[in-house]
Amino acid sequence: MDSPTATSTVRIARWTPGACVWCGSTDSIEMYRNEPRCGQCREHEAIIDEAKHFIGMYGLRPLGGTLASEDEEEREYRVTARDAREVLNRIRLEKLPDPAAVRKALRPRAAAAVAAAPTSASASGKATPKKSQAGVSSVDLIELQSRGQKLLEQLASIDEKIAALDGSSGLPARARLKDLNSQRTSVMGTLGALEKARRRTS
Repeated sequence: MDSPTATSTVRIARWTPGACVWCGSTDSIEMYRNEPRCGQCREHEAIIDEAKHFIGMYGLRPLGGTLASEDEEEREYRVTARDAREVLNRIRLEKLPDPAAVRKALRPRAAAAVAAAPTSASASGKATPKKSQAGVSSVDLIELQSRGQKLLEQLASIDEKIAALDGSSGLPARARLKDLNSQRTSVMGTLGALEKARRRTS
């Protein structure tokens, strides 16, 4: 009696631009396989990917169907992958968005990122008045410092989460750690790009 009500409240009817293309959530959105995905979906996809890697590495029977395994480690991979797939199926949008619509929604974000990058004036080969250059550099430097501070705060938060998972050995914990390390690498790369841009404006 309870299960229909429980599942009906999980699904989101329609996808909206900027949300996860699988479940429609807007929580912790990051690019995953060239599309926006939320933290929960990325975590469960990582669990399945890790199980597939293990199965493929030892030439074992593909995932799906029976959970029959040759040892406990293989069974753990199969069980956690099955559970992760069940969660993904439960939270899946009633209708997945058209890939073309997703790409179209990503274009404004990419354009905004380019517009926010403080390299357009310095990278251009056209000469501009010194007064104009100084004004742009000053504004850009403030923007760079603001973005850099936000990224440092995000990096500190990621490091805290990684530290909290230290010593955890379960598959969900390893998948979460893999996702966090991926986020950390992305943030570090952006910080490096901002530092180069800061040097150009100084």
